[in-house]
Amino acid sequence: MSTTKRDIPETVPDAYRAAIARILIDEATLQARIKEMGEAISRDYADKNPVFVGVLKGVVFFMADLLQAAPIPLEVDFMAIASYSPDAREQGYVRITKDLDICIEGRHVIFVEDIIDTGLTLGYLLKLLKTRNPASLEVAVLFDRPTRRLIDVKPRYLGFHLPDMFVVGYGLDYREQFRNMPFVAVMHPDFFKQERRR
Repeated sequence: MSTTKRDIPETVPDAYRAAIARILIDEATLQARIKEMGEAISRDYADKNPVFVGVLKGVVFFMADLLQAAPIPLEVDFMAIASYSPDAREQGYVRITKDLDICIEGRHVIFVEDIIDTGLTLGYLLKLLKTRNPASLEVAVLFDRPTRRLIDVKPRYLGFHLPDMFVVGYGLDYREQFRNMPFVAVMHPDFFKQERRR
């Protein structure tokens, strides 16, 4: 659902409001789709006690709402990563700064991701997790941008396809800002011009 600048809630800070061109996916549409995803996961994993794994920080918002939408026995764990050099990043290599606390050997794992772009980082992490011998490993992603894909990654649970434009909100950030907006918005082109002049 795409809206105009007039539809931006009054609760959005003025500093954010000026940077937003329009809302791309509103809060109600986001939450409705997450509920559907949670219900699908609940049906598929009702008796499997899955482990939900996410990578900090962007996935926190989606993870919290998805967990509430999946009322089944489950466990949750997080990883944190840092990129290496630009060359290594292009190959999808990352440095693990926080690893899992839960042993996933023999467990059913759902890797929860906020957004997939190139798929390189996700592909690397999935390969790493597969070496730990989970019983199964599937991906649930809220936002997918297939136009940027460099490797084949197919999520089992998918929220929305995103156009190839810069968006923020609901975990997606610009320099660590805008994550806490409850919707997804397109950034105004003038915002980036002003940023370059600073």
